[in-house]
Amino acid sequence: MGLNIVLIEPEIPNNTGNIGRLALATGATLHLVKPFGFELTDKRLKRAGLDYWPHISICIYENTLEFLETHGTKELVYFSSHGERPYWDIEFTDNMFLIFGKESVGLSKQLLAINKDHLYKIPLYSEHIRSLNLANAVGIVVYEGLRTLKT
Repeated sequence: MGLNIVLIEPEIPNNTGNIGRLALATGATLHLVKPFGFELTDKRLKRAGLDYWPHISICIYENTLEFLETHGTKELVYFSSHGERPYWDIEFTDNMFLIFGKESVGLSKQLLAINKDHLYKIPLYSEHIRSLNLANAVGIVVYEGLRTLKT
């Protein structure tokens, strides 16, 4: 049993490092889609991922098109504050791909528009916040997926 965590154009190395550690802890595969806002050799990425980084199952893609050509026919779900349905409505499946956008602007408008039927959000209950930290958002969704897959 496993999930796939997809980060489209991640910008903050600390988030990616923490998400990598989460992927290893949960048995997920981490998919990173370029361009990145950092180098994979960045010490902040390595520090956040600790000494676990060499053990993480990771796939790297040159761009979103390459990722979609490789996995577009699989079970994909997208996350955005623009989603209308909450993440707990997802019918999680083994090997599902959980797709998150970059920290500054999220997923592209084009991806959002063509994937409305597979778009979810993590509800926010304050008008004073636009979004959650990416690593926190991924953690919330991944553990909900594992919980539902094991019941």
